[in-house]
Amino acid sequence: YNLTGGKAVAATLLCSAPVLFGFLLPLGELGSMTLNHLDQFSDSRFLQQASNSFLLSSAAAIFTAILALLLAYSQRLNPNLAGLRFAAKLAHLGYALPGAVLAIGVIIPFAAFDNTLDSWMRDTFDISTGLLLSGTPFAILFAYSVRFLAVSSGSIESSLAKVTPSMDMASRSLGANSFDTLKRVHLPLIRTGLLTALLVVFVDSMKELPATLILRPFNFDTLATAVYQFASDEKIEAAAPGSLLIVLVGIIPVILLSRTITATRDAS
Repeated sequence: YNLTGGKAVAATLLCSAPVLFGFLLPLGELGSMTLNHLDQFSDSRFLQQASNSFLLSSAAAIFTAILALLLAYSQRLNPNLAGLRFAAKLAHLGYALPGAVLAIGVIIPFAAFDNTLDSWMRDTFDISTGLLLSGTPFAILFAYSVRFLAVSSGSIESSLAKVTPSMDMASRSLGANSFDTLKRVHLPLIRTGLLTALLVVFVDSMKELPATLILRPFNFDTLATAVYQFASDEKIEAAAPGSLLIVLVGIIPVILLSRTITATRDAS
């Protein structure tokens, strides 16, 4: 139906309301409060928090994409292997768990391993190994990977499913092994799905709070934990720069992904 007059205006306002009230107005308010705290962007502590967030999120995105690709491609090569199907289903459970529950599930075995190893090293060599897994950024990275592996797997599996088996057969008939087929045939065809997996996990990791709060080392903060601390202390305006940066970092990958998908559709 082509709407005109008042109906067209009403429909436009109705469709614009979620964007206006759910994004533009809060973004404007964050921007307004940020103007009063621009000095934070040159503060070394803020820069360190932003660097921690970016590095952890990037590492989690890359690590989960590699794991998801290995799982998905292994299932494609061995579709009847029950162990692979079970591993794939198990990998999807992390996204259903709350971040705090997952963090407790990570820290207990990590702490047990650290304590056992430290005790053995002390008794045997009189050397303390300290905390190797728990209380380190590795624990946060591990939790991010477990939590968001399902997101990455879903995107990559759906992209691989669109590649017909005849392409695999043609590649193998030309003498390519499984790795060459993945590198030269599948990866170029699923690059949009792979990019989607990387960006979605990166954005989700940037704003992950409960697991980061529980697993982070001492004096180690991300933008999410810094914003939470300011908000807990009722310093709402001081939390605005970090919040705004999280929002902007989340928007940029979405814009890039949208352009990539549009370019792929136009090319096809």
